[in-house]
Order: sequence, then C-alpha cells, then structure tokens
Amino acid sequence: MAVVGRIVRPHGRRGEVVIVSETDFADARFQVGARVFARRDGQVHELTVAESRVSAGHAVVGFAGVASIDDAEVWRGTELRIPAAALHELPPDAYYAHDLVGCEIRTVAGAVVGVVARVDFGAGAPLLVVAGDRGEVLVPLVDRICRHVDLAARAIVIEPPDGLLDVNVLKKDRPR
Repeated sequence: MAVVGRIVRPHGRRGEVVIVSETDFADARFQVGARVFARRDGQVHELTVAESRVSAGHAVVGFAGVASIDDAEVWRGTELRIPAAALHELPPDAYYAHDLVGCEIRTVAGAVVGVVARVDFGAGAPLLVVAGDRGEVLVPLVDRICRHVDLAARAIVIEPPDGLLDVNVLKKDRPR
C-alpha cells in the first residue's frame, strides 16, 4: 500500500476532513467515488469519497458514513493509502516517495551520508530526510544535487553544495 495523504483535522460539522496530499494525482485520488484505505484500532478500513473540494490548497473530503465532527475526529492523523498496483506509471526520472525511503545516500566521492528516512513535501522541491551518523540531513530532491537515483540498487548519489551536509551538525560538535 502506498500513502497518498494524511487526514490532519475535521473541517466543519458535517464530517468532512482536511487532507494533506502526498500525491501528484490528488484530483484522481480524492475524487467522488474514489476509495482509500486507512488503519485505525488495528484494523484496515475502506473509505469511499462522497464529496470533495479544494480549500486553501488542501483537499476537503467527506467520506461515506462519516457524518459529524465527532465521526471525523477519530480519523485525525490517519494515513490514507491505496494499493501499490493502483499507482500511476511515472515518467522517467520521477519517483514515488515510498520508493526512495530506505535508499542509501552517498556523495559522488563515495562518502556515505545515510539512509532516506522519509520524504518531506512543502513549498519548493521535495526534501529527502536522511538519517546518518551526524544526525538528520535534509537533501533537496533536485537534479543538480541528486545526480543518480538507482531504485534497483536502493542507492542515490548526491553532489552536495558546500555546507549542505554540515548544516545539521549539532552545535557542540561544530569546530569553534
């Protein structure tokens, strides 16, 4: 299953929720009639989109059977997923975030930086959150830095600009 979004909070009193999308295909994933899956209380639940619109850049969705703010509140923080087989085929040099998680990051010189723990989305380019010996490093997922992505080998080669890998060194560890 692949994550396509996360319910962040209820919206209004009729059971709608605000979703932060984690897909480039939000229109299709959250259109009326679309089905997504969510885990709650140790069980997987299928949710069917009954209504959908965009407000302030986020999907506002009403699911069938979720009719009140109390019904919606129990879904707060829940990841929404779809079967991996339902994912759209991507063009060359485009990647799903879940495929990048777990990839080892090395510099073009061969130094190991760490492993991709997650991919953060927001304004600008997606950021690879890399867990390594020096702590967490944020690496923009852009061609001029991420020089080669090999999903089969679970490896990403980067050419970081000066200072990128040092920016997250703990202050006590920085030279004075």
